[in-house]
Amino acid sequence: MTSTLIAVTLENAALRLQLLPELGGGVSRFDCLVHGEARPVFRPRPAAALPDPDTLACYPLLPWSNRIGGGQFDFDGRRCEVGPTRADEALPIHGFGAFHAWECIEAEDDAAILSMRLQRDGWDFQAWQHFRLDAQQLRVTLTVCNHGRRMPFGLGLHPFFPRDGSTRLCAPARAVWPGGPDALPLARETPRDERDFGVSRPLPEGLTLNDSFTGWNGRAQIASHGLGLEIEAEADAYVLYTPQGRDFFCFEPVDHPVDAFHLVGGPAANGMTVLETGQTLSRRYRFAVSAS
Repeated sequence: MTSTLIAVTLENAALRLQLLPELGGGVSRFDCLVHGEARPVFRPRPAAALPDPDTLACYPLLPWSNRIGGGQFDFDGRRCEVGPTRADEALPIHGFGAFHAWECIEAEDDAAILSMRLQRDGWDFQAWQHFRLDAQQLRVTLTVCNHGRRMPFGLGLHPFFPRDGSTRLCAPARAVWPGGPDALPLARETPRDERDFGVSRPLPEGLTLNDSFTGWNGRAQIASHGLGLEIEAEADAYVLYTPQGRDFFCFEPVDHPVDAFHLVGGPAANGMTVLETGQTLSRRYRFAVSAS
């Protein structure tokens, strides 16, 4: 990652998307254009921000989402050791994709393809992100090809959304795994009270959620700042992070719950996909924006 980041900007009549390939293949801005005014759909990255993925508007999650308990897991009779991905996190978090530079291999006015190749801690893969603006929709396809030995893979996106007193979320799920002090899942529960988003409701005040939801149908709605957003994802889980006193929250569509490596049955039984050498995995995501 260089100190001067080169942006790739996509735009149509309704939307504008700015990418920073060198900074984790991330999105720095995603705006809806309303009467010439750019209104943020994702939380925009500050102009003077440090080169940290958590300053982005969105970044990719691969080859896993969130944390790996103990920084290791057993798979196919071998112990896989995974080193930290952030200096301020004891456990490896959010995969490798957000912490490595990507290359823009194709760009048009309203579409772009980013790519990266990586070998680390037992994984060896090529990944691609396809971005396309289609009328009032952002479409993202995340793809990974395994070039190494047989390994579990999981994919997702990590968008940050603006939050104020008007923000509401609807994302029905059958189960929730509240995060403990180490942010790892404690136990499977039925969503209720402030964790039940079966209908549109405000985000909880005075409570930080950092939870994994499963049994999701891949559809969610967010209303905030006068914008409506419909999300569709090839995923049946999401992570919801609602830090107290902050002007953002995270709704992360993923294909496996937090620490799927250590849940009963292991990664393959908890949403991850085991890829043989040469096999690929793709997930598609759609963000449809409307302005009130």
